[in-house]
Amino acid sequence: MPGTWWRGAVIYQVYPRSFADGNGDGAGDLAGLRDRLPYLARLGVDALWLNPWYPSPMADGGYDVADYRDVAAVFGTLAEAEALIGEAHAAGLRIILDVVPNHSSHESAWFREAVAAGPGSPERERFWFRPGRDGGPPNDWQSIFGGPAWSRVPDGEWYLHLFAPEQPDFNWTSPDVVNDFHDVLRFWFERGVDGIRIDSAALLVKDPDAEPDGLDPFTDRDGVHEIYRGWRKVTDAYPDRMLVGEVWLPDQERFARYLRPDEMHTAFNFDFLNCALEPEALRKVIDTTLATHIPLGAPPTWVLSNHDVVRPVTRYGRAGTSFDLQDRQHGAPTDRVLGLRRARAAALLAMALPGAVYIYQGEELGLPEVEDLPDDLRQDPIWARSGHTDPGRDGCRVPFPWSGDEPPFGFGGGDPWLPQPPDWKTLTVEAQDADPGSMLNLYRDALALRREHLGDGSLTWLPSADGVLAFRRDSGLTCVINLGAEPVPVTGEVLLASGPLQDGLLPPDTAAWLR
Repeated sequence: MPGTWWRGAVIYQVYPRSFADGNGDGAGDLAGLRDRLPYLARLGVDALWLNPWYPSPMADGGYDVADYRDVAAVFGTLAEAEALIGEAHAAGLRIILDVVPNHSSHESAWFREAVAAGPGSPERERFWFRPGRDGGPPNDWQSIFGGPAWSRVPDGEWYLHLFAPEQPDFNWTSPDVVNDFHDVLRFWFERGVDGIRIDSAALLVKDPDAEPDGLDPFTDRDGVHEIYRGWRKVTDAYPDRMLVGEVWLPDQERFARYLRPDEMHTAFNFDFLNCALEPEALRKVIDTTLATHIPLGAPPTWVLSNHDVVRPVTRYGRAGTSFDLQDRQHGAPTDRVLGLRRARAAALLAMALPGAVYIYQGEELGLPEVEDLPDDLRQDPIWARSGHTDPGRDGCRVPFPWSGDEPPFGFGGGDPWLPQPPDWKTLTVEAQDADPGSMLNLYRDALALRREHLGDGSLTWLPSADGVLAFRRDSGLTCVINLGAEPVPVTGEVLLASGPLQDGLLPPDTAAWLR
């Protein structure tokens, strides 16, 4: 319904650099994306979330933003972005834009001005500049990407960067920072953007000078909520717009604070993404998620993958099916056949749950993680910052395969910025299009049924055998997922199953929607 479209939406994440290359330079762009809008409309999604398209030196895949009010030349122009928004709307697709408020690029005008202005200047108050201590940095904070979280400028002061040195952190006690981001939101809302995804949303408030107080010094500090109350006021001035936060927090009570009625509309459900594909663990996460969201009137979100995590087909083919940002299990043995079967079942589970669901590009093709990229082509800063011990996130960002029998698989005219595996020829859109049993057609069929029978609402758990989860949705549709070792009987008309039934029984690692 108007005004709450996000409550039950299917939101497709586009990683622009890897989706479709319209000019043949090896990098995806807005021209390529505009050409592929019919594919996304046919898939059956409601909205597109685009990773950052702003001017950037690309030290962290565009999350090091040099200018929040323009488009990087590698992707196109601001005029093309405005055209894309209009064309997406005409195709029934809304646009969610990624905004990065924790840090800018070291090449942004503000940071260059801060370095030039010197210690004690108003320009430096927009960032966290501090004198050193005992010849070293102001404190012992470590970067999320590895190594120290402080770097030195020529005049001897140090600046804070929770990520790469090319990503200096904003100081959100500065009114300049607060007011500028309000203006950034208005800039994009006035161009028709329907929502904002807030990157690293829990990290904005920090106190490098405070004595240790037992709390995390830069994650989920109480002051962050005042920032989002300000963002919500700006957003509410534009009808039908939403905010979704990237909030990685283990504490559901703390997480819920971001979803209060005057803060964000939704936030990503990383507990579900991280969860092992085991019935008891999944049921606990689902119950906790609903218990957190329902009292606040906020819709849950269900997420299996994104541009930062190991792809489900690889993850679910391993002995341990959970995900941990600190341990990607790179190179651990994986059974791709098993992983694909489980990923198909997990997709039907996620799409049947009440709330919104996010799909990361390539998930609908069953793409696996690419773990054998040549080291000299890796671009994720985690690879360098970890001393080449953590390969980082490039393996889930390999360009999308559209058609043909060999790379670049219809992605564009030149060599893609990351190489595609030759065996992806069986996974292209073209190869899967006419196969009714393909992953692509499973997603198309599921999304068509979801539009009719599912989305926002509630669920009722049903009695089930060990290893099985079963629930009924408001429409009467029942979802059953068998994660046990033996086939189980199901009752009712099978509308859709993630794999074939065996003599009327639901096999292990298979899900079905029943009426």
